[in-house]
Order: sequence, then structure tokens, then C-alpha cells
Amino acid sequence: MTAAFADPAKYELWDCKQLEGERKNLASRQAELQGLMAKAQTGTAGPLVAEMAYRNDYLLVRGQAHFAEEAWRKNKCRETPPGAATASPAAKPVAPQARSAPASRSAVY
Repeated sequence: MTAAFADPAKYELWDCKQLEGERKNLASRQAELQGLMAKAQTGTAGPLVAEMAYRNDYLLVRGQAHFAEEAWRKNKCRETPPGAATASPAAKPVAPQARSAPASRSAVY
């Protein structure tokens, strides 16, 4: 049922690097929503508040996570080891080269 709330084609053209970040964001958002729903359950009319305020978002995130995982498996992606992105010299930004000013022309046409 959660897949009905998400777009199945959203992650079709994403590469592994994009999918890795998105999967982490979705897992974080899903955990946040679960915490909010659990917290709402403890208050007055909690189950109703949890359903009204967070359930649709939670189902949407679960559906998106499902399709992101499918794309992850389909692309045969692997997790990037921690620190691997910062260790590569290609990942460091390169300072732009200073340009010399063009020669001034004093001729009047």
C-alpha cells in the first residue's frame, strides 16, 4: 500500500551517488516521522493526531524508500566507504587560475 503514495518512476534515471544520498535522507525522515507519531500517541487523542498529522507523510516516505531501494538494487549500487569521498584528490575543489588583464589600447578609432 505504501507504494501507492509514491511515484514509481522517480528514481529511474538517478545514479548510485544520488541514490545513496536520497536513501539516507529517506531513512532519516522515516525515523523522524516514526518518532513524531510515537510522541503524538502519548498525548490526549494521540492516535487520532498521529494519523491526521503524520500518517500520509510517513506512507509517502516509505513508498519513496521502496522505489529508491529498487533502483539501488537494479543499478547494482554499493555503499561508499566512510571517508572515501574526502580522501580522493579529485573531490577537492581547485582554485581558479588568475587571469592577466587584457592589454590596454590607447588608439582612438
